[in-house]
Amino acid sequence: MATTLLRKTVLTAAGIAATAGGIAGPAIAAHAAPAERTAPITTDRQGHGERELDVRYEAQPNFYFCGPAAARNALSVQGKNIDVHAMAREMGTTEAGTNSINDITPVLNKETGTKDAYKSVEISTPKADDKQTDTLRADVVKTVDAGRAVVANIAGTATDTDGTTHSFEGGHYISVIGYRDNGKTVTIADSANPNTATYRMNIDNLADWIATRGYSTN
Repeated sequence: MATTLLRKTVLTAAGIAATAGGIAGPAIAAHAAPAERTAPITTDRQGHGERELDVRYEAQPNFYFCGPAAARNALSVQGKNIDVHAMAREMGTTEAGTNSINDITPVLNKETGTKDAYKSVEISTPKADDKQTDTLRADVVKTVDAGRAVVANIAGTATDTDGTTHSFEGGHYISVIGYRDNGKTVTIADSANPNTATYRMNIDNLADWIATRGYSTN
């Protein structure tokens, strides 16, 4: 079913500062060139209500490539190595970002080789309710168990399980590459900064982070 997501500007915090003429310091420096780790940064394991997938992480090369970078990182768990610039062309990414999750889902399907491997799910409300959060949790578990990663369009500020805040007021895209405790905690691969390439987050916080936007899932 097609979703009706509004057009979203998806700039990272560094990109917002850059376009506004502000100084972002190390954040912009981290985006100056793609940073790839040639070894997987997580281990593909399962059992006891948890699983994490191997991801060949690559940071986004500029402030507006978070959509293509998130898709590229997500597809890497399937053993695919797709150039992020090719991803951007397919998604119609510009300096304004990638329009919505609906521009990412078809590309994930194409590269996965199955037209219905992924679908777009919208969380249209300002805050996720219990049903939407439960659906997201089930979708993450199902997708990761199928050997695929979820791609999510998020906005605002959220806190991870270590108490670190991640703020993308202009919007951002991330990949969800694993889960623990039957999906109550998820593992995120974030292309914005290779120094915080992955972190874990409570599913409730992630659902609220996605609110007003959407995600691509199995």
